[in-house]
Amino acid sequence: MLGKLPEVQGVPVRRQFSDGNTVHCFSNSMTLTPRFVNPALNGHAAKLGNGQVSGDGEHELVLLTSPSPDLILDDEPITRSQKTDPELGQQVAEFLISKGVATPQIETGLDETQKRTLIAHHFARIMQALGLDLRDDSLADTPRRVAQMYVDEIFYGLDWRNFPKCTTVENKMGYSSMVVERNINVQSNCEHHFVIIDGRAHVAYIPQKKVLGLSKINRVVEYFAKRPQIQERLTEQIFYALSYILETEDIAVVIQAKHYCVKSRGVEDVNSDTVTSKLGGLFLHSTATRSEFMRVVNTVIAP
Repeated sequence: MLGKLPEVQGVPVRRQFSDGNTVHCFSNSMTLTPRFVNPALNGHAAKLGNGQVSGDGEHELVLLTSPSPDLILDDEPITRSQKTDPELGQQVAEFLISKGVATPQIETGLDETQKRTLIAHHFARIMQALGLDLRDDSLADTPRRVAQMYVDEIFYGLDWRNFPKCTTVENKMGYSSMVVERNINVQSNCEHHFVIIDGRAHVAYIPQKKVLGLSKINRVVEYFAKRPQIQERLTEQIFYALSYILETEDIAVVIQAKHYCVKSRGVEDVNSDTVTSKLGGLFLHSTATRSEFMRVVNTVIAP
């Protein structure tokens, strides 16, 4: 738990008075202290890391100037699919550490509500430093929106408890050719500038003992994309996670993506993209298998 939460000066809040009117309050001289409010007061239920709903009363951050005003929020809390497997997520996380490809992270001791509180506080400071007027109704809720977006949406993959449930079945049919999932959507954020990485992934494996549900490949790709990333590590993490789940090294991962840290800033090259690959087992050691994979990936199939 946090000790004393920082005071937030000049951060807008929204309050609804008894007459039903909603106003935005802001004052550079006003000191607002973040605190937690029981979500039952505003109809929101707390979400645990595994996507389940909790009734323990801890959820949305609020910035209040009085003990018990009603809180009106634009956005419903994001509820992740309950098809998560925290136990598998922890095992995969430990496996990635052993392979040296884990995302650099520290233990903060913060729950999701506390993360949103601190992010909203500091993002408001960033906006003020840029000279933005948080009294404006278009900007007033931006710190809270960004905080929720970071924790619940684009960076939810930092929490291993959100790892997707990966249903496998025994390979009773003895299938021994490659399974290829092409054009998987990749939307991530560059960890150097926190701007978009936008592309697609092609993933293949040759079943040994297990066959994986096809949508699970897409979910594994999405999970690792939803964190600050570099494309090289993203490729490695997808590879090793699938290797652990499927108990085989016969896996291939190729990602082709545009990086907006290259496209929208710096060199501002709008045409280039980046291709990374990680090949294991037969995909690495067999020229024929590797060529077949690349041929399948690049083949255009008529609709």
